[in-house]
Amino acid sequence: MLREVRCSCLRASAMAALKVCLLLAAFACSTYAIDYSGTDVVQLTPTNFQSRVIDSEYVWIIEFYAPWCGHCQSLTPEWKKAATALKGIVKVGAVDADAHKSIGGQYGVRGFPTIKIFGANKNSPTDYQGQRTASGIVQGGLDAARQVANARLSGRGGSSGGGSSGSGSGGSGGNDVVELTDANFDELVMKSGEPWLVEFFAPWCGHCKSLEPQWKRAATDLKGKVKLGALDATVHTSVAGRYGIQGFPTIKFFSAGDKANPEDYQGGRTASDIVAFGEQKALESVEPPEIVQLVDQKSFDACAEKQLCTIAFLPHILDSQASGRNDYIKLLQSMADRYKTRPFGWLWTEGAAQSKLEDAVDVGGFGYPALVTLSAKKLKYAPLRGAFSKSGLTDFLQAVTVGRGSTLSVRGSELPKISTVEAWDGKDGALPEEEDLDLSDISLDDEPAKDEL
Repeated sequence: MLREVRCSCLRASAMAALKVCLLLAAFACSTYAIDYSGTDVVQLTPTNFQSRVIDSEYVWIIEFYAPWCGHCQSLTPEWKKAATALKGIVKVGAVDADAHKSIGGQYGVRGFPTIKIFGANKNSPTDYQGQRTASGIVQGGLDAARQVANARLSGRGGSSGGGSSGSGSGGSGGNDVVELTDANFDELVMKSGEPWLVEFFAPWCGHCKSLEPQWKRAATDLKGKVKLGALDATVHTSVAGRYGIQGFPTIKFFSAGDKANPEDYQGGRTASDIVAFGEQKALESVEPPEIVQLVDQKSFDACAEKQLCTIAFLPHILDSQASGRNDYIKLLQSMADRYKTRPFGWLWTEGAAQSKLEDAVDVGGFGYPALVTLSAKKLKYAPLRGAFSKSGLTDFLQAVTVGRGSTLSVRGSELPKISTVEAWDGKDGALPEEEDLDLSDISLDDEPAKDEL
């Protein structure tokens, strides 16, 4: 009997303890609950943050909170009042940064509540430092909206949406930095035939913010040579992950040709450093000029427009055949590749095909192959005196580019007229076929007899 009484008491005690725990849990949940449903505060999550905030035209003021945070709970009624007061003017949002750590981490949220204003440049929100009252919050939102309006009025700012065409810490009118995203990266960068320098940044990164004005200046200075882009790696994680971006800022160079293997930029972070690197890469990306056969006046005039026109006089096709001529042209192409950054034009012609040109530059009679560099504007030329070989051409062209070596005046003090000739068909030369002589009509017996001595 005593045992039964003790068991009943224990069961009753356990049930009472369970009820107390449930009541405490319910009290704790109700204490920590921050509920913005049914209010003018927009509840934001990783799912809707990009579309609702970053891609919008509105100015946003956003609270990053944790449900258990006492200061956040105290702020809740003020936040709701401010949202109602700013309705239609400034959007007011809230992010449970305890549940959605990815958003909080993206914007460097370390304490609660943290309030940020997403104004003209959504990629670089500013910290709200005002009072935590409805009136203070409203004033902060209105100030941000006024700044955006004034920027638009003066032409310094575009929309307040996330399409900031700048690097990590902001954008403004006249910015030549291209904003890159997961959606447009392949189309703009990977499928283009132009070289690109791309900065992968994070909005909260101090070094990225310091780089921004230098990046913009470099983009303007390199316009037409190398494109500069910026990608927010905290938002557009697909592209960032593709290239293993782990630190900010990371800068990669995508050449005009091989986009699959970008080069890490390791240079200085000033505009002059970036421009120097970009200009060098732009020169390397230049397509080498073509070695053109001189067949008419038009082809000559096109070469004569260059600072220097390099003209090779190659042996007759019967002397070298196709293989020999192609070897000469390949050698010339290697020189054109080497000096592709120089304003040179490149021509070749068969020896004796352009006799007037040969007379003007004293080539005829000295044998082939021969070569001259011609300045059509100055009516001056420099003849190759050494061997028509890789080393001989390299030494000659190097001397020409630095202004060494002697030059001669074009004979007659004017450019010769160019003959129109047939373009080479790429085949071996062949001797003309000789006609067979018919000797049947010739009688050897008709010759008068000669007296023998």
